[in-house]
Amino acid sequence: GHGPAWGNSLFEDNAEFGLGMHVANETIRHRIQMIMEANVDKAPNAVAALYKDWLEFRNDREKSAQIRDLLVPLLEANPTAPGADVILSLKQYIAKKSQWIFGGDGWAYDIGYGGVDHVLASKEDINVVVLDTEVYSNTGGQSSKSTPTGAIAQFAAGGKETKKKVLAGIAMSYGYVYVAHISMGADMNQCVKALAEAEAYPGPSLIIAYAPCINHGIKKGMSKAQTEEQLAVECGYWNNFRYNPAAEGDKFSLDSKAPKAEGYQDFLNGEVRYNALKRSNPEKAARLFKKNEQEAMERYDYLNKLVTVYAAEKEDK
Repeated sequence: GHGPAWGNSLFEDNAEFGLGMHVANETIRHRIQMIMEANVDKAPNAVAALYKDWLEFRNDREKSAQIRDLLVPLLEANPTAPGADVILSLKQYIAKKSQWIFGGDGWAYDIGYGGVDHVLASKEDINVVVLDTEVYSNTGGQSSKSTPTGAIAQFAAGGKETKKKVLAGIAMSYGYVYVAHISMGADMNQCVKALAEAEAYPGPSLIIAYAPCINHGIKKGMSKAQTEEQLAVECGYWNNFRYNPAAEGDKFSLDSKAPKAEGYQDFLNGEVRYNALKRSNPEKAARLFKKNEQEAMERYDYLNKLVTVYAAEKEDK
């Protein structure tokens, strides 16, 4: 009776659609707030006490739900209490909603990026999850701005020449957005921890999840997707980290170990999206794959520096 409510939008309007759902919910909850504020001094003591509790904890998901469970039956038993009629008609909005927006990299990095950026910049309490397949998986396998150097995709049949967009870095530059890179097969505990932290963070959150898909052409088969996620992190192709502006200790945590660079080219060779270029144009593949690996190692070095930067920032404070 309290399960997730789901809404689908146009592919490119995903972020705006999710923001609209959140704003609509909060607008209705603001009406509840005004009704309670106008009637808290007129209501019977038991009702007034719950009104006061809700006004204090309206943005706390657990406490607002607990208050709802006490307030609704009390108002139903006292329908003439000031504000009871309106509040009961809006009872499904008393508890704080958890708003999540899901989409792929083609949407988040590319065609819908403007909407994603708008949502993250809004400072609203919204969570965005990007399933990063590094290609437009659901529209035919076109290259996206998340497609890495050297990968083959539609519109990049000869291997993509440009590097992958750093969406997480852009989001972190705001300073008030929770950001995490996760890879379930590499570290399930880190994955769950990031989701829980994003849910608890009272502002915008962005979680980018490495998501192998059929367009990768994993030689071991899609049944080994979790293994592929683990290998991606071990060799440094993907990095797990969390940036939590609300953390009392270190705000930035690099959850990946130092990459085993000796396995990097083996990882690329294990997927058709890279291996096909190696077979059709070995010289170009060697150049682009070397560039791909260099970009990955530079990315890890940069993330490692962030650990030091945020640790020093904490000491200065």
